[in-house]
Amino acid sequence: MAEPISSPCVRVCAIEAATNLCAGCGRTLKEIGMWSRMTEAERKTIMAALPERLAQASQAGR
Repeated sequence: MAEPISSPCVRVCAIEAATNLCAGCGRTLKEIGMWSRMTEAERKTIMAALPERLAQASQAGR
């Protein structure tokens, strides 16, 4: 049986125009589109960067 795909999705899917990032998870549209075709290592690398991305996006929005 296949392992489930790791995902940072929080079901708040809206791309912010100023950052081009999803407001909920912090991924780009390209990353979202490629997510199921990425390796688990690639997904984990992106997920590790998401908290910082979201923090920077939050700072930019102030």
